[in-house]
Amino acid sequence: MLVASVSAEKMLIYMDLAQIDHLKAYGIAYYALQEGTNVEWLLNYRGGAFMMDASPELERTAKLRGVAYSLLGGSQVALVYAEIEQNNMEVVLLEKAPSLAVYVPPGESHWDDAVCLALDYAEIPYTKVWDEEVLAGALEQYDWLHLHHEDFTGQYGKFYAMYRNTDWYQNDVRTNEKMAKKLGLKKVSQLKLSIAKKIKEYVANGGFLFAMCSAPITLDIAFAGEGVDFVPAEFDGDPIDPEFQQKVDFQKTFAFENFNLIIDPFSYEHSDIDTSPESHQRGPNTYFTLFDFSAKFDPVPTMLTQNHVALINCFMGQDTGFRREKIKKNIVIMAEVEGTDEVKYLHGNFGRGTFTFYGGHDPEDFEHRVDDPWTKLELHKNSPGYRLILNNILFPAAKKKELKT
Repeated sequence: MLVASVSAEKMLIYMDLAQIDHLKAYGIAYYALQEGTNVEWLLNYRGGAFMMDASPELERTAKLRGVAYSLLGGSQVALVYAEIEQNNMEVVLLEKAPSLAVYVPPGESHWDDAVCLALDYAEIPYTKVWDEEVLAGALEQYDWLHLHHEDFTGQYGKFYAMYRNTDWYQNDVRTNEKMAKKLGLKKVSQLKLSIAKKIKEYVANGGFLFAMCSAPITLDIAFAGEGVDFVPAEFDGDPIDPEFQQKVDFQKTFAFENFNLIIDPFSYEHSDIDTSPESHQRGPNTYFTLFDFSAKFDPVPTMLTQNHVALINCFMGQDTGFRREKIKKNIVIMAEVEGTDEVKYLHGNFGRGTFTFYGGHDPEDFEHRVDDPWTKLELHKNSPGYRLILNNILFPAAKKKELKT
């Protein structure tokens, strides 16, 4: 455990049920790191509290943003450390504000992105990147990368059945085809595979990847199907390889294996990894459960699951959850829908980096549809589902030795 001076006054941002605004609290921790103040993440202590040297500026910022905190003297800090030492708790030192990138297309979007909403609400800065920047090597500038809606198979989200005649869908096709042509590629599926391989390279070199919604599954499908035409003619103009399923290579994927591709262009699903049909049947009054990890021996999954509750309302997405039988054995499962085969949240290592996949689209909207109103996080400032997103934001700030699994 880390040993810290107990003489200086500390600012404790508690993250249990007493916190007024859990989401903006992450922004205060990030702001402190930006200002050069180290932050101690107190795993499993008061919901994953943050503690740092107190300063008038930090106090003023917390008050302005509506974040609750306490000031602790030396003897009180000593008691906190003692309690952590004696229980399933740990102190992880956060040293540097990570640089964040979000992969999003240019122009107006017909979907909100839960991660962008969380970052904007928490007042945490990030940069948007797209295909040209990624292929030019821009990811090297960032510690952390988020993917959300992208379909890395080049099938435009498989929205063909319902939306192929809409202006936004046709514009999406034109935009991606134009980009593929500009970069010297014949198909959008080839463009997205090129992007996926750059992302894999980024992770292998030490990057932190966080993906939600359609991105986790389509990313692994792109890897497994490299060199195989499994994209129907409705999307790329030529027929599929009739032996596509036998040719996919699961050794190339991050997290999933032994899955079957769904090639029907009128089906919303890309593969049988996703649990959306069953999730929809279970309805909105369903919860997923966070696993309980040893803070002292498993700090990484403990960081990623910090919360003030253990049960969280389920929510759907283009890909809602991951079938347990399709997940590789070396992957750390961090949340599940009990009594089902649905895994909601998982984590793994690749090369020198890591990836974390979170099923679903918007933690505060069970069935978020195209063109639905964007979620207003000021109405959900204590959202446990959004807290999981923001855990991932601070994860790369941890001292490197803490990230070994």
